[in-house]
Amino acid sequence: MDGLLDLARLEPWMAAHVPGYAGPITHVHKFDVGQSNPTFRLDTHGKRYVLRRKPPGVLLKSAHAVDREFRVQSALAGRVDFVTPMHALCMDDDVIGSAFYVMDFVEGRSFVDPTMPGLTPDQRGAILSEMARVLAAIHDVDLDASGLDDFGPPGNYYERQLARWVKQYRATETGTIADMDRLIDWLSANMPGDDGQRTLVHGDYRIDNMLFAPDGPQSRAVLDWELSTIGHPYADLAAVIMQWQLPPGTEGRGLAGVDRAALGLPSDAEFVADYCQRRGINGIENFGFYVAFAFFRMAAILQGVKKRALDGNASNPEKGLKLGEFVPRFAELGLEAGQA
Repeated sequence: MDGLLDLARLEPWMAAHVPGYAGPITHVHKFDVGQSNPTFRLDTHGKRYVLRRKPPGVLLKSAHAVDREFRVQSALAGRVDFVTPMHALCMDDDVIGSAFYVMDFVEGRSFVDPTMPGLTPDQRGAILSEMARVLAAIHDVDLDASGLDDFGPPGNYYERQLARWVKQYRATETGTIADMDRLIDWLSANMPGDDGQRTLVHGDYRIDNMLFAPDGPQSRAVLDWELSTIGHPYADLAAVIMQWQLPPGTEGRGLAGVDRAALGLPSDAEFVADYCQRRGINGIENFGFYVAFAFFRMAAILQGVKKRALDGNASNPEKGLKLGEFVPRFAELGLEAGQA
């Protein structure tokens, strides 16, 4: 036991299940990102790996789905240029205390702040153009050819998602938030009809869940597929726009009040137009609903992070409690987006 992982049990599992395993493990580094599923870099003399596990403790049913993460990335590996090679999945809690999977470690740049300090306007614009390209590519994945046609249930995606996240929110509620209750009512009353679009969706698509080439805008990997499913593509697009409505910096990770043109960053409308052009779509009606829902779902996710922190099950309890403070603001912004 190195204080992070039980290497005495992990090593023989890796040797038996990871093809060409280059052990033994010489160092374990825990990333400070990944509130939901703790993530570790495993260094060996010959190679680096990444291990992503469920957190310990009592968990909500269907949450922390490392098996779903492993399945979707395995299905996409070799078909797209933005998925890390996968190695093995372990659903046996007896190995390190919870389910986990192992994948390649990929060198790349990560941007927590979407203003990307230190880059030129042209470099920033190229990275966000790549972000639009990759998002369109995710939504253009051939579900039958990739074996993912059964990765999500049929029916109206937004009706299903609203029911799911209302249930999750109620299960982790730590006090009444009037704007969350109002937002839930508004979303129910303004639910769009099913337009027949059914694609792979990432579920948490944003710049800090991507790795970019060290010396260019090319995407090396899209990470954190826990919330991926078959659903409506505008959910991912609206989540990007939602993120940008938040305050700038490493806390809000948004672009509110930022002079985007001066920084070389597209406006919301320009990014949406870039995405639509790549997918051959002529605009999006009632986009405010999709953004409002994105705010609600993120508020529900952050409420879950807060509850895990209070229960002592969070990967980073202090950060979890801090993130939980954003829930009322997300609900307020969701209501505003719905009226835009």
